[in-house]
Order: sequence, then C-alpha cells, then structure tokens
Amino acid sequence: MAGIKDGYLYSVLNNKCPRCRKGNIFYSRNAYKFGEFTRMNENCPVCGQPTEIEVGFYYGTGYVSYALTVAFSVATFIAWWVLIGFSLDDTRFFWWMGTNAVLMVLMQPLFMRLSRSIWLSWFVTYEKDWEKNPLQEPERIIPGQENF
Repeated sequence: MAGIKDGYLYSVLNNKCPRCRKGNIFYSRNAYKFGEFTRMNENCPVCGQPTEIEVGFYYGTGYVSYALTVAFSVATFIAWWVLIGFSLDDTRFFWWMGTNAVLMVLMQPLFMRLSRSIWLSWFVTYEKDWEKNPLQEPERIIPGQENF
C-alpha cells in the first residue's frame, strides 16, 4: 500500500518530482532563499525527469498562480468576515485589503513554487515502477533552444 509520501498532494505541496515523487524539483528547499528560490533542477535528482518539458513550458503557471491567489484572498476574506466582521461604519474592509495584500506579497515565493509544481504534475504522470521503466525523451525540445 502506498504511503502518504507517495501521494499526489504530498508531492505537489513539497515540490517533489511528479514522476517518482521523491526528488526535489527546486535546487533549494527554502522558498525564501533569495537568488535561488526560482532556480529549478534541470532534471529530477532521483529519476532524471526533465523539469522543463519544452521551451516556455512554465508560461501557463501564471494562470495557476492567479487561481491560487484568488483562492487565498477568498479564504482570508471569509476568515476576516467570521473572526472580525465587516461594517459600512468603519474601515475594516480596507484593513483586510491591506493585510491580504501584504500576506500575498510575503507568500509570493510559495505561490510561485506551488504553481510550478502543480503545472508540472499535470503534464508528467506518476510512475510507480519508474526504476524499471526508462525515461522517454521529451518530444518537443529543439536542440539549442533550451533554457531561454
């Protein structure tokens, strides 16, 4: 039986390779290590899965990141409404907006990493027996145009 560390949610939240769910897709585990928080391993250190499947692969993560920040804003809105409340007689709504904006700026490295992890997991399937199955060469990489 598969353990929790082999689960989809665990691998996405911990930025693990979607193919083997063991190797880290980011060079540094610390999302707040400036200068390295966006640096990804070219290949999974465990199974060798490329992290950039084709040129411009991660452009779509903007949509995922947008969805994550909207969900986060809705969650903070509901939490603020339940815990503090809103009123037309004071500025609590503007305090929520400011607090939410500051939290989103502070959490941007986490949103960026999570959106890349989610995006990659949609295009690379999990292989339980990845050690026995050889890695397929990506179809759409054009030699000389990688890492642009």
